[in-house]
Amino acid sequence: MKINDTSSFKIDIHTHIMPKHIPKWADNFGYGGFIYLEHHKPCCANMMIDDEFFREVQDNCWAPEARIRDLKETDVHVQVLSPIPVLFHYWAEGKHAYDTSRYFNDHIAEVVRDYPDRFAGLGTLPMQEPDLAIKELERCINELGLSGVEIGTHVNEHNLDAEELFPIFQRAEELGAAVFVHPWDMMGMNEMQKYWLPWLVGMPAETSRAICSMIFGGVFERLPKLRVAFAHGGGSFPGTVSRVQHGYDVRPDLCAVNDHKAPKDYLGHFYLDSLVHDEKMLHYLIDLVGADRIALGSDYPFPLGEHVPGKIIESMKLSDQVKNQLLHGTALEWLGKTMADFGRTDKYKTEAKS
Repeated sequence: MKINDTSSFKIDIHTHIMPKHIPKWADNFGYGGFIYLEHHKPCCANMMIDDEFFREVQDNCWAPEARIRDLKETDVHVQVLSPIPVLFHYWAEGKHAYDTSRYFNDHIAEVVRDYPDRFAGLGTLPMQEPDLAIKELERCINELGLSGVEIGTHVNEHNLDAEELFPIFQRAEELGAAVFVHPWDMMGMNEMQKYWLPWLVGMPAETSRAICSMIFGGVFERLPKLRVAFAHGGGSFPGTVSRVQHGYDVRPDLCAVNDHKAPKDYLGHFYLDSLVHDEKMLHYLIDLVGADRIALGSDYPFPLGEHVPGKIIESMKLSDQVKNQLLHGTALEWLGKTMADFGRTDKYKTEAKS
């Protein structure tokens, strides 16, 4: 690709990473439940929770060199790195989640510094301790040079409309930090263990839970400049938004208690990634929120992701301008960056405005 040719430039906003070596936090904190890696063979490790096997992962989960090999094979130019959600540690004591967050954030910042043309970074926060979360958010932006943070769809007993969490969002808006909301600790997990249902059913519901909480809780109304993106194409929200709107219309006494704008009025006020696995669904999302609110996201390197990021977008009958918007334009806006930040000329924005 020529240095000035940004027509196929791809920025993947939804990828996960962790350090190659994770301390056994249980030894430090005096209680269990934390992930560590057991490197049992080359380029491969077991994720362990205490002494129980959780998942086997490859070196593309931690090694930037392995990720760059994959980037070259799939013609992705930039990945936005964020922690694996199981590392949020919201269930832990706040001071300990603060320590683990700093460790993971330092690692992401180091990878971004080493490969600034290939990676941008999102940190994680101890959301259960808002004062510490704000402190680490400020460090992520002001000291580590990260683009924003990834957070979960809820924080223990709090949905994202909780007043306790609002100061974190408020500070994110003030700092111009991008916020990526990813499902974790899926609702109903204990009741639907078979068939991988927590990932197939619970994850999409979790994201809808988060969007609805932020709409009905007035977070978007109070913070109009907050840049929030939701994983997996907004989960089940796009498919149920008319039901949500109807509920608002017929039972405002239950739905409109904190906000006076209708749910559909917020379409276009937040971002979604493109990970919906289907051309028709992606067409629907474009009609629903606009291409300027949808960014390429793959969930790399996990099996539920799009294995060739952007393949569906590139296969669709869309104008070059719309494809460019989906492949990198929206990501740049959400991140608050330009092509020059990744060593490319900023040709795209000139074309998009012409």
